[in-house]
Amino acid sequence: MRHRFTTSVAAVVAASLLLAGCSGGDDEEPASASAPSEPTSSATSEPPEPMYWPLTGLERTGDAPRHPVIVTKVDNTSSSAPQVGLGSADMVVEELVEGGYTRLAAFYYSKVPADIGPVRSMRASDISIVPEGATVVTSGAAPITIKRINGAGIPWITEGAAGVYRDNSRSAPYNLFAKLHDISKRLKAKEEPPAYLPWGTEADLPKGGKASTLTADFGGHSTTWAFQKGGYVNTDSYAAQGDQFPADSVLVLRVKVGDAGYKDPAGYPVPETKFAGKGAAMLFHGGRLVRGTWTKDGLTGAIELSTKAGELTVPAGHVWVELVPAVNGNVTFAK
Repeated sequence: MRHRFTTSVAAVVAASLLLAGCSGGDDEEPASASAPSEPTSSATSEPPEPMYWPLTGLERTGDAPRHPVIVTKVDNTSSSAPQVGLGSADMVVEELVEGGYTRLAAFYYSKVPADIGPVRSMRASDISIVPEGATVVTSGAAPITIKRINGAGIPWITEGAAGVYRDNSRSAPYNLFAKLHDISKRLKAKEEPPAYLPWGTEADLPKGGKASTLTADFGGHSTTWAFQKGGYVNTDSYAAQGDQFPADSVLVLRVKVGDAGYKDPAGYPVPETKFAGKGAAMLFHGGRLVRGTWTKDGLTGAIELSTKAGELTVPAGHVWVELVPAVNGNVTFAK
């Protein structure tokens, strides 16, 4: 805020006339008026605009990282236990894969762990999930998927690259890991990424209804959350003890699912999440549920959220996004 101070001008004019006796006398010159003082002002400089992390909406101090957003594909079955590195993620997106199971896309930008894994393969669904400019760490993909990922211009790193290794104490294919911190040092970002979600504050949220637990059901796998001590705990997580993702909110987006056009080695058709267009949204925050709608212009468009009253923003913090199929998927919650 600018403050301005001015000095008022006071003009004082004094005149006196002295009359001499009958002999007369000289008139005294009138006193000259004091010159008006120059107005003075002082102003404080405007504070710098705050900066925010694109994947959490939290305020940032200091420069942005030199590396891009790094998205790592992580297995999400019991065979992956214990998952390593989820506790350092800015955001996690859970997506459907074959057999009704899920895989995680863990996003890293503000903080990068030493190791992450087990690392698994990409899907065509990732084209609509991975933000522009990000690099994906993966165990690879089917040829048809690699062709589409390359066509979308998404860079990726896999086994054979420096920092991607096998942990021989685990069974394949659940033993591929990545030294993410070392990898990040070799990556250079062209520019800072835009906000992934429309960020706001808790005060911006509509009132909503109570919801202390929720379960996102994908068919072959379900993920359950409980609101505890101001955040959400994944009660059936495969993450290592003390390395669970610190969810401040859980955002459920109901999505259409199609056929990716091929089958996995076990013969299951590989699904493809169609994360474009619009669908129902459920934002769980602070033990409450706010219902709304999501829209996304094409596979690479920005995610927008709204309610009947207008724009819906997500309180800044760590968010787990559940991309639950609109058909053959389900979301339940309890007060």
